[in-house]
Formats: sequence, structure tokens, C-alpha cells
Amino acid sequence: MMDRRLIENFDWSIIWVLLGIIAIGLLSVYSALYMQIQSNPTHNLFVKQLMWLAVGFAVMFATLFIDYQQLRVISTWLYVLVLLLLVAVLVVGKEVNGARRWLDLGGVQFQPSELMKIVIVIYLAGVFSSQDVSAYPSLKKLLLPVASLVAPVLLILAQPDLGTAICVVTIAGTMIFFMGIRWKYIVGFVLGVVPFIYPVWEHVLKPYQKKRILILLRPDLDPLGAGYHIRQSKIAIGSGMVWGKGFLNGTQSKLHFLPEKHTDFIFSVWAEEWGFVGCAVLLFLFVLLIMLALRVVRRSKDRYGSLLVVGMTALILWQVVINVGMVIGLLPVVGITLPFVSYGGSSLITLCFAIGMIENVSMRRYVFQNR
Repeated sequence: MMDRRLIENFDWSIIWVLLGIIAIGLLSVYSALYMQIQSNPTHNLFVKQLMWLAVGFAVMFATLFIDYQQLRVISTWLYVLVLLLLVAVLVVGKEVNGARRWLDLGGVQFQPSELMKIVIVIYLAGVFSSQDVSAYPSLKKLLLPVASLVAPVLLILAQPDLGTAICVVTIAGTMIFFMGIRWKYIVGFVLGVVPFIYPVWEHVLKPYQKKRILILLRPDLDPLGAGYHIRQSKIAIGSGMVWGKGFLNGTQSKLHFLPEKHTDFIFSVWAEEWGFVGCAVLLFLFVLLIMLALRVVRRSKDRYGSLLVVGMTALILWQVVINVGMVIGLLPVVGITLPFVSYGGSSLITLCFAIGMIENVSMRRYVFQNR
């Protein structure tokens, strides 16, 4: 039987805000897939999204029963397991549109790179919460966390999946900044990265990824090719103006001008139909969700719990920043979904797990762990 104190410390405000974001997501996915839904009402991606949402909530609910301190014990094994899955993707993974990102186990397809977003948080939280790592850790103490990023990031880039690789790096970077890092280390890191920029550009990035970065610098470089996505996205967002065109009335989406409209560019669909006001509401909900999660960090009684919540919050925060920055033309198109809004099973389940872990720490904050 669950301890009464666990139920009392459950943060319902996070769930109410999350439900608001999910409602916006369902409206947007329905609108983006409207033609498909009309032609096949019972077998379409919107129905699949509802199914994934049900699975995601089941995962979130199941996560609440895990004592998050137990994850610390198996964090290294989880890291090694997901690392092996990333290797398996490159060997036996399913290839779609030139990218090999999916594993098929018993008819169920999933992206191990999504799992790495979660596991890197659990692993780094364990490393940073050990007794011999204090605030503002020395360079020696930072070597293991930084080294643990190299293998998964390189494997994810090899798929190729630049967006997820960037997300993993930003999550880890946020956790390192939360621990505290001296400026001399930051300057040294930047100077150390500079010599690798050219080799990465020439030998790691794919031609289409290079083109997307160049398009960011020169939007008119290839308006009908590599720059088509962002051009159509800007048209959709701008045409929404203040109040939007109304639900199901977005022309960019309905006339198929907007690519990847139910995944990467779902924000553009919402912006066209609901305008500036709708965008402001959605972004406000995301900001509120992040602030409520950070409140859990402040209330947490142990370092491991705080680090877990910081990492899970960073997972949501940076996906929002990268996706919105991408669709409005401030960041290159890297293929990353908008949390709880875009269509996608693996991403939705990962994000629901993240919310579950935040609630998990909140529920157990009455337990003082001197760590």
C-alpha cells in the first residue's frame, strides 16, 4: 500500500499544466492529419497518437511506484545497455529516408536514442551525487561525465540524428552547470572544441545537414530545396497573425505546403490556426511547466533527486527551445519534436517518463537523504 505522505506530496499543478499542453497537441495533430482522418477514420496516425498517449500515461503512473534512489544503483548498467542498443541500431536497425534510427523488437519499433536522453540523466545524476563530488567539481571530476557523452553522441550522429545528439549534449551541459563549473573550464572547453569544427564539418555532418546550417545563414540560398521547409514554416506562422485562421482552416497545412506538419513543424500548424495569441498560450504553458518542475528541485531534500529533476526538466526545456527556434528560423532544421505536442511514440513515452520522475522526486521529498 502506498504511503499516505507520497499521495499528499503529489504535485497536481504539474499534471494540470501538462494536460493543457497535451490538449493543444491533440488539436494540432488532428488538424495536421485531418485529410488522412477523413479518408480512414479508424486507422490513422491520430488514433495511434491516442494509443501512444495512453501508453505514456501508463508509463508515467508506473514510474511513481519506483523509489528513484534505486535507479542510482543500476545507473551504470542502464547506460551500458542503451549504449549497446545504439550500436545495434547501426547494425540491424530499420532504415527510413536514409537514416537508421529504429529497432524492431517483436513488432514494436522504438528509438534507442530517445532512451539515451533519459539514461544520461540517471547516469550523470548518480555520478554527480557521489560523496566525493562537491559543488564546482575539479577538472578531474568532470572527465568521467564528459567522456560518458562521447560514445552515445557519436553513435547518435552516425544514425544520423543531429537533433537528438544536440539534445543529449544540452541536457548533460545543463546538469554540469547546475553542479557549478568554473569559467576557466568553459574557456578551455571552447578552445578545445575549435580545432574539431572543420573535421566535424567535413567528415561527420551529412551534406543535407551542412545545407541546413548554410540555409540558416543565407535563407535565400535554396528556397525550393533545402530552404523549403523553413520558408513554408515562416509563411504558416506569419499568416496566422494575431488570432489565427481558425481550427482546421490553415491553408499551408491543408494544401500540403508545410512538410512534416504533424511532427517537426507542428508548432507552425498551431501558429497558423491560432495566431500569436495561441502561440503565447502554448509557450506560457511550457514556461509554467518548467517553473513548476524547478520548484521540485528547490524542495528536494537530496542531491540525487535534485539532479534527476534538473536533467528531466532540461530534457523538456531544450526540446522546446530547439524545436521552436527551428521552425521560426533562428536555429537550423535538425529534426526534433515539440514535447507533448508533436506526433511520435518513442518521444512521447520518454517525456511521460520524465514527468513521472519529476513527480516521483516531489512525492518523496519528505524523506531526508544526507547525500
